[in-house]
Parts: sequence; C-alpha cells; structure tokens
Amino acid sequence: MTTLAAIWRHPLKGHGAEAIQTVTLATGQTLPWDRTWAVAHEKARVDGGWAPCANFLRGAKAPALMAIQARLDEARAALTLTHPDRPDLTFRPDEEAAAFLDWVSPLIPAGRLRPEGIVRVPGRGMTDTPYPSISLNSLASLRDLSAQTGQEMSPLRFRGNLWLEDLPAWAEMGWQGRRVRIGGTTLQVRTPIGRCMATAANPDTGHRDADTLGVLRHHRGGQDFGIYAEVIGCGRISVGDSVEVLP
Repeated sequence: MTTLAAIWRHPLKGHGAEAIQTVTLATGQTLPWDRTWAVAHEKARVDGGWAPCANFLRGAKAPALMAIQARLDEARAALTLTHPDRPDLTFRPDEEAAAFLDWVSPLIPAGRLRPEGIVRVPGRGMTDTPYPSISLNSLASLRDLSAQTGQEMSPLRFRGNLWLEDLPAWAEMGWQGRRVRIGGTTLQVRTPIGRCMATAANPDTGHRDADTLGVLRHHRGGQDFGIYAEVIGCGRISVGDSVEVLP
C-alpha cells in the first residue's frame, strides 16, 4: 500500500524547508504556509500577483541557499533560518525584511542579482506554477536516482511537498491527468516537474556536488522529477495516510 511518508513546507520560497506531520488542504490552494513569501531580486518584475521563479532568489543561481533550514512560528508569522555559514536568524518577513536581506546577502555569489525585498501574494503561495500547486514526489524514484548518481540524494534537493513510499520507482510519472486520494483530500495531477540546477547542490553544505540533471537526461530522457497536482477535494492529510490513484 502506497503511503504518505513526509510533508514539507517552504515558507520562504527557495530559503529552507520544514517537515510537518499533518495539515489541512483547501480546494484550489497551495499547502498552507508553503511559498507564502518570496525574495525578489533587484531586477524583478512583480506587480502584486503571481510571478515566475526567474524574479526571485533561488538555489539554481545561488547554491548556498540550498543549505538553509526553516522553522515557522505560525502565531507570530515569524521565521527562524539556519545555515552552516551564517548565525541563526529569527524575523518576521512581513515587517523585518531588512534584517533578512543583510543575513542572506553573503550567500549570493558575486555577479548574481542581489536581493531587494520580500513579496507576498494574498491568498496563495508563490509556487513555480501559475496555478496553486502541490508537488508529489516518490522516495522509490529518489532511491533509483541515487543509485544512478552513485551517491545518496536527499529529498531536500527537490524542495517537494509530499513524499510517497511503497510504489514502483517512477510510477508517479504516469499519473498525469489522474486523481489521487491522500487521507481526506483529493488532488488532480497536472504536469511533471522540470528540474533545475538547484538539485545539484548538497542541502547540508550548499555546494554543488552531483550532476542530477545530467543523470536524469541520460537515464530518463529529460529533466523531470516529481509531479505537480492541484487540490480538488479539501481535507486533512497526515504522515502515514494511504495514497490511492483513482480510476
């Protein structure tokens, strides 16, 4: 039986992840507190609504960002960020962006666009898709990729939301257009997730140490890993819930 093995949220897009045990999903919404904020760079074009990821700081351009971990205080809307090369920082993204910008600037390589501010879109997370998506990923596929790469791949390289266990490797890539029931909710699978250079960075160190994209292209014929889905039936999900692909 396929099960939900892990739930991850990324409160500040591209800047750390946090594991949670249970959450309630709403129809047409992202996972709560996932990508609630994003860090716009100096040439970003953000008009108050959704914007593509090219407008924001991300691990594809600044691999050191991949070593950030996050912890969210929901009551205060405050984040604590940790990184092996920076002191811990606790701040409120809606009110204390300057403290964060000072903290993150040393992690951005010379010649890359500099961070300018934190943006938030009311009512939805700043996912990489123009619709509010939740990503589904397979631990079996990750183990197969690890074997092909010759080193253990951490799920954190892929910044996924829901990780599934006990299904054949890469089976999820055939779910496009299907509905998936997880716990008390139903999701509609939309598209595969095309991966970027962020996956090359080790989330423990923030240094690139794996040719994930080259391995995916060689063994899978492209750069897809995981699938995007949209919530079509609201409900609660918890680690350990069963996962069923519906007819």
